[in-house]
Amino acid sequence: DPDWASYKLGIFICLNCSGVHRNFPDISKIKSVRLDFWDDSTVEFMTHNGNLRVKAKYEARVPAFYYVPQANDCLVLKEQWIRAKYERQEFMADGKTISLPGNREGLLWKRGRDNAQFLRRKFVLLAKEGLLKYYTKEEGKGPKAVISIKDLNATFETEKIGNPHGLQITYRREGHVRNLFVYHESGKEIVDWFNALRAARLQYLKTAFPELPESELVPLITRKYLKQGFMEKTGPKQREPFKKRWFALDPQERRLLYYKNPLDAFEQGQVFLGSKEQGYGVSEDLPKGIRGNRWKAGLTIVTPERRFVFTCPSEKEQREWLESFQDVLSRPLTP
Repeated sequence: DPDWASYKLGIFICLNCSGVHRNFPDISKIKSVRLDFWDDSTVEFMTHNGNLRVKAKYEARVPAFYYVPQANDCLVLKEQWIRAKYERQEFMADGKTISLPGNREGLLWKRGRDNAQFLRRKFVLLAKEGLLKYYTKEEGKGPKAVISIKDLNATFETEKIGNPHGLQITYRREGHVRNLFVYHESGKEIVDWFNALRAARLQYLKTAFPELPESELVPLITRKYLKQGFMEKTGPKQREPFKKRWFALDPQERRLLYYKNPLDAFEQGQVFLGSKEQGYGVSEDLPKGIRGNRWKAGLTIVTPERRFVFTCPSEKEQREWLESFQDVLSRPLTP
């Protein structure tokens, strides 16, 4: 049972959300269910409202594309969700008509491909055409990149980018995955960009898969990496020295991407993870006669072509990677 409540809204919330609600005293006021004093009028107010009734009021018309944050999501998503619901009241039944975000244009801070410097770049989203473009500061020149919404993903990576509003945009380019790392000073602006990209993605998916119901398309709009972190890997002969690399597991694409550094623009390589029926597997050990460099907790991915051998910095990381790989390998292949 939740230990906290917003006695201004009439809802019970978890410890995680109580910290976010405390940042907005104009919208929400927090009390401990067990430790604080509750007078009769406040108890009556809570009884009259409650989570289901308040949800029905403030979430009456949440668009399908709009990302509703989960417990492990970053702070900016939670803050903007609370503001959108209770402060701006964007989703109430009697509110103004909600329209698709459509086209969008604005400046975002983007990390340079070959250096760590963030520079302001103009981004233009053309939802109907299914394109995202960005421009360097030179006026009159064409876009630096034209990105198809078909292959685009966006996910908040605040810790990795080192900014509380950090967003990672990825897309396919010449057989590789291109990473763009961007942010905006305004939490609302970056979350609006995120949801505008999601709206454009849903629009594309509805066109590409007209036979599928919306409920099946929503999980495909954007995705988070199932697991990320450093491991050490050896080469195909398994006699090469182990080298430290950053790994990211994309469950939807069934690919393990690896980078020299977490914020590299392109991956150094990738490992496709098919199904167990096709001869793919993972084991919690190193092949006989192979020893890691500094780390000892080993993992081996088996594919029909070769074995990929890794070491993890701890047994905890080893278990998490093993469970993540097993999760992907157990999923049925989709066409």
